[in-house]
Amino acid sequence: MVNMTLLRIGHPLASPGQQRTILEENSEFPAFSDLLSECGTPVLTARGIDTLQVNVGRVCNQTCGHCHVDAGPDRKESMTIEVAEACLDFLARANVRTLDITGGAPEMNPYFRLLVSRAHRQGRKVIDRCNLTILEAPGYEDLADFLAEHHVEIVASLPCYLEENVNKQRGDRVFQRSVAALQRLNRLGYGMPGSQLPLSLVYNPVGPFLPPDQQRLEADYRRVLRTNHGIEFTSLFTITNMPISRFLVDLMRQEQYDVYLRKLVEAFNPATVEGLMCRAMLSVDWQGYLYDCDFNQMLDLKLTTSRPNILHLDDETLQQLLHRSIITGRHCFGCTAGSGSSCQGSLTSSGSSSTGDV
Repeated sequence: MVNMTLLRIGHPLASPGQQRTILEENSEFPAFSDLLSECGTPVLTARGIDTLQVNVGRVCNQTCGHCHVDAGPDRKESMTIEVAEACLDFLARANVRTLDITGGAPEMNPYFRLLVSRAHRQGRKVIDRCNLTILEAPGYEDLADFLAEHHVEIVASLPCYLEENVNKQRGDRVFQRSVAALQRLNRLGYGMPGSQLPLSLVYNPVGPFLPPDQQRLEADYRRVLRTNHGIEFTSLFTITNMPISRFLVDLMRQEQYDVYLRKLVEAFNPATVEGLMCRAMLSVDWQGYLYDCDFNQMLDLKLTTSRPNILHLDDETLQQLLHRSIITGRHCFGCTAGSGSSCQGSLTSSGSSSTGDV
């Protein structure tokens, strides 16, 4: 378990540039664009913007071993009111249907509630990517009620239904606090049968494996959580760990990086390309810079438009964004391996090929 962020300990791979070098330097593996071309997609392009995913910063109450954001309590990056207002303006100007708020622990940003309440008044769907333990943290006692009042969809990290695996990846007593938070959400109606308050859980493998079949794993989650803790939820999303940031460091430490990347490349599934999340999403960082997705954001792969910041968008640039060419790299194999991986879970109903346990 990582106790401090890579930035705090001065690790070389705290640098996005160093991560990109490792991902792209090994000629043994094909470029992602090469396999795209082989399946008839020479250029990956956007098809509009259905979702604005806003990463409000890297401040978090946890320091998880797999975190692709390298978030933690020692990070200071946090979105300002000016950038938050620009995001809300963009929702209206571009007629984007969904505001997807992430972090860090997004709820720790001082303008999180402003984003939620204003987007809700605009009639937008609002998603909170919640680590669950923040709902049990001092000073956030009313957070769950606030989310329910504004009909926020919660997508909650719970990388396993087994206590030992969760605590190994996310820290001591995280599982217990997550269970308490889920039970609180259930009491508010979240995840209950027939409820209008969706509660989805997110699974990601503890080790260098692909996720198992999402439907079968959801049935296991539902059975264990219901039987052992009386917990209900709406759905389960399985997400592949990206070989970046802390997970990349862990792969390198275990000498598993080449093995894992080969596994992703060999599991490339052309059927996932049509539904890749980057094709209908725009990602914004805490400073307002624009990216194709949150993973590109963490690798500092900014859009190449003339005005790549949401603070300075004009109408011409907005139109360019709707059908832009998407920046890709070898990390993109994580989204196209097996059944595929997106912020809403797997992309196809078959093709998953996990070789590990939950």
